[in-house]
Amino acid sequence: MPPKAAKAKNDNMLIGITVNKEDDFSGWYQQIVTKGEMLDYYDVSGCYIMRPPSYFVWEQIQEWFNIKIKKLGVKNAYFPMFVSSRVLEKEKDHVEGFAPEVAWVTKAGSSDLEEPVAIRPTSETVMYPYYAKWVRSHRDLPLKLNQWNSVVRWEFKHPQPFLRTREFLWQEGHTAHLTAKEAEDEVMAILDNYEKIYSELLAVPVIKGKKSEKEKFAGALFTTTVEGFIPSTGRGIQGATSHCLGQNFSKMFDISVEDPNGGADKLFAWQNSWGLSTRVIGVMTMTHSDNKGLVLPPRVAHTQAIIIPCGLTAKLAAEKRAAVMDASAAIEKALSEADVRVASDTRDTYSPGWKFSDAELRGIPLRIEVGPRDVEQGKIVAVRRDNGEKIVMDIADLATSVPELLETIQKDLFSKAKETFDKHVIKATTWDDFVKALNAGNLVLAPWSASIETEEWIKDNSARTVDPNNEADDKAPSMGAKTLCIPFEQPELAADAVCVTGSGKKADNWCLFGRSY
Repeated sequence: MPPKAAKAKNDNMLIGITVNKEDDFSGWYQQIVTKGEMLDYYDVSGCYIMRPPSYFVWEQIQEWFNIKIKKLGVKNAYFPMFVSSRVLEKEKDHVEGFAPEVAWVTKAGSSDLEEPVAIRPTSETVMYPYYAKWVRSHRDLPLKLNQWNSVVRWEFKHPQPFLRTREFLWQEGHTAHLTAKEAEDEVMAILDNYEKIYSELLAVPVIKGKKSEKEKFAGALFTTTVEGFIPSTGRGIQGATSHCLGQNFSKMFDISVEDPNGGADKLFAWQNSWGLSTRVIGVMTMTHSDNKGLVLPPRVAHTQAIIIPCGLTAKLAAEKRAAVMDASAAIEKALSEADVRVASDTRDTYSPGWKFSDAELRGIPLRIEVGPRDVEQGKIVAVRRDNGEKIVMDIADLATSVPELLETIQKDLFSKAKETFDKHVIKATTWDDFVKALNAGNLVLAPWSASIETEEWIKDNSARTVDPNNEADDKAPSMGAKTLCIPFEQPELAADAVCVTGSGKKADNWCLFGRSY
């Protein structure tokens, strides 16, 4: 029995991705993340196991972001995951936004707890009582802490790996400042770093902007965001957010100091919170991967290049076989010393063709084929995962040519994704054009009168359910368009521009709309 089970697994790997991205995106994505070894399903719905390749992506993000925030004076800390109901309910407006998603611990063994405790959905109410304790004078400001942790948000109907999970990893930064300007400057600095995580590490384009009043974080003064796009579904997706909380929480938790200028009134701190989660891995995966499997940008790939010896047939002379293996080992050593994350696939139980498919399935950016003739000529064949291009390279130059090629692949992945993104952002100034562009799988940039009433009208009137007989999930991508952000880069708005709804109301700005995850 064990040999048969092993064979079934190998056959499954040989088959690779059996669903086309264009035909069944959901089924394709499920195969990409599981067969590409990014995650596995757990026995609790909405929870997943992050396998080493996906966790490595997260580690690269952690390493990069830690360097950036430490330059801003942010220090890492850790707070408990449990929140008392008394503390959680202290800030009712904030809790209201998370109430349906809060998971509660009510028992220990068979005994009911005297006071139920919540598992944090976010940490404002966990951390801010201690900010009030630690901030005693203006000299204690700014207070800038970040934590890398997991949070739990339980209430939804349709989990999706990385995008919508009941438990997920993230970082959440919480800072307190003496002045509004200090706080607002930091909000934008963090948002710039989030944009760079997407563009420079993950090769994913995003649009920076401000959330509408309806979509901003509960309790925030304003929320800034980076918004992505999944072309295969025509959906927008929130990438990360940086919030200016104003003085709302500092007044609630009494995070205050005496006026350093001698004023009689105490000053409440200006606060920010900002977060980015493992959702980024799902956005990256959906953006780049194809029907052969996972496609990983080199900067975050666990293995950047894989060496595959080829042409080792039974008829090949022993000395030639040894020459291929020696050359492969030497190439691996040279690339490793050049800081390339490299591996060799020397398993003799699989054919080179199977190994090629396996490397493609797992998204390894570069495949290096080493055969007897190649070794005799001092050459190898490098094959790009992103576009399949084959490049003959001199073995003697690989320590420089391979890192350069990996950088080219990184840039090309971003350029391709950016070109696609830009094609799917459509300007519309009439309602008919708005709906047409939306239903064609695009994001829509439209003039609007910035009000909650207008926002709700647009969402209601652009709704399109997949199956009208099914109860709609208010977070499902088939629902109506919502505001994704008010982009910071605004096209010129005519003085007489009116709202896209046709109401005749004066337009306040251009806003990016879309169906979203």
